Amino acid sequence: MNPAAAPAAPPDRLAVLTAAVHRPMFLAGAVQLLATVLFWLGELWLRRSGQTLATVLPATWAHVLLMLYGSFTFFIFGFLMTVYPRWMDGPELVRAQFLPTVSWLAGGQALVWIGLFSSKTVLGLGIAAMLAGWGLGAARLYGVHFDTGRGKLQERVLNGALAGGWLGLASFLLWLLSGDAVFLMFALKAGLWFWLLPVFVTVCHRMIPFFGSCVLPGYAIVRPDALLKLWAGGSALHGLLELANLPAWTWIIDLPMAASAAWIAWQWQPQRALKIRLLGVLHIAFWWFGFAMFLYGLNALLLAFGGNGLGRAPLHALGIGLCAALVIAMATRVTLGHSGGRLMADDYTWYCFLAINAAALARVAADVHSWPTLNLVAAALWIAAFGAWVWKYAPIYVRPRSDGRPG
Repeated sequence: MNPAAAPAAPPDRLAVLTAAVHRPMFLAGAVQLLATVLFWLGELWLRRSGQTLATVLPATWAHVLLMLYGSFTFFIFGFLMTVYPRWMDGPELVRAQFLPTVSWLAGGQALVWIGLFSSKTVLGLGIAAMLAGWGLGAARLYGVHFDTGRGKLQERVLNGALAGGWLGLASFLLWLLSGDAVFLMFALKAGLWFWLLPVFVTVCHRMIPFFGSCVLPGYAIVRPDALLKLWAGGSALHGLLELANLPAWTWIIDLPMAASAAWIAWQWQPQRALKIRLLGVLHIAFWWFGFAMFLYGLNALLLAFGGNGLGRAPLHALGIGLCAALVIAMATRVTLGHSGGRLMADDYTWYCFLAINAAALARVAADVHSWPTLNLVAAALWIAAFGAWVWKYAPIYVRPRSDGRPG
C-alpha cells in the first residue's frame, strides 16, 4: 500500500503577489482608492455639522492630492508596465525591474497618509518618495519604448502624460514647501489635463477597438491617429486655458472633443459590444468622456454669457464617470486575463460597475442642482460599489493562477 501523498505546500503569498507587476499595483490602488473615498465621505459628513477632518492642510487640497496623484496612479503604472512590453514586442518586466517602483510609490503613499494627520514634513517626505517611484517607473517604461524602437503615437502620448503627472506632483510638493499658490494651481490642472485624461483616452483609443476585434466577427478597427492628437492636444490646451484664467474660452476645444468622442463611440459599434458585458463596460465608461467634454463646453459658454456655470459637474463626470468606471472595467479584464480566469463579467461585477455609474450620475446632479446631500449619496455609492469589487477581486492578487502558468 502506497503511503499517503504529502500535502502540497501552501503558496508563498508574497511571491505570488510579486509574480507580475499588475498584482501589487492593483492591490495597492484598490486600497488607496477605497481609503481616499472613505476620507472624503468622512469630510462631507463632518461638514454637515460645520466641522472638518483634522488634516495638516485643507481637506479639499488633500482630496486633490489623493485623487489626482494617488488613487489612479497605481492602476495606471500596473497597466502600463504590463502592456508596454506586449505592445512593443519586448520582454516582460521582472520583479527586479518593477518592485522598486511599487515600493517607492506604496511607501510614499503610506507616508502621505501619516503626514496628512501628523505633519507637513512627513507629508512632504511621502510626496518625495512617490516622485522617486514615479520617476523610476517612467524611466522603466521609457526604456521599453526606446529599447524596442517600436512605439507608436499612443506610447508617445502616454510618455508625455507620465512626465506631465510627475511635474504636477512635484508642483504640489513645491506648494507645500513654499506656500506659493502658483504651484498649487499648476498641480490642480496638470493632474487632470496633463496626466489622467491623456492616459485614459489613450487607453480607450488603443484598447476598445482592439478588444472589439477579438470577440466580434467581422469587426473593423477604427482608431484614426488624428482623433488621439485632438484629444491629447485638446486636453493640454484646455489645461493651459484654465491656467491662464480663461475658463470661458475652453469651449473652443471642449465641444470638438465631445463631438469626436460621440462619433468614434458609434464607429466602435456599441450596439454589438453591449451584448458582451466585459466589452460593454469599456464602451459605457468611454461615453462619459464625450458627455463630460460636452458639459465642460456648456459650462464655458454659460460663463461667457454671464451665467454661473455648472460647478464641478464636468470634473466629476470625468473623474468618476470616465476614470473610476474605466478602472473597474479595465482592471477586471486584466485581473481575469492574467489569473487564468474566464474573460467574462458576471452579474456581481456588472452591478458593481453600474453602481459606479450611478455614483457618477449622483455626483454630477449634486453640482448641477446644488444639492449637498447627493454628494454623500455619491460617495456612499462609490464606496459600496468599489468595496464590493475589491472584495471579489483583491484576493486574486495573492492566489496563484488557476491555469498553473507563471505570472
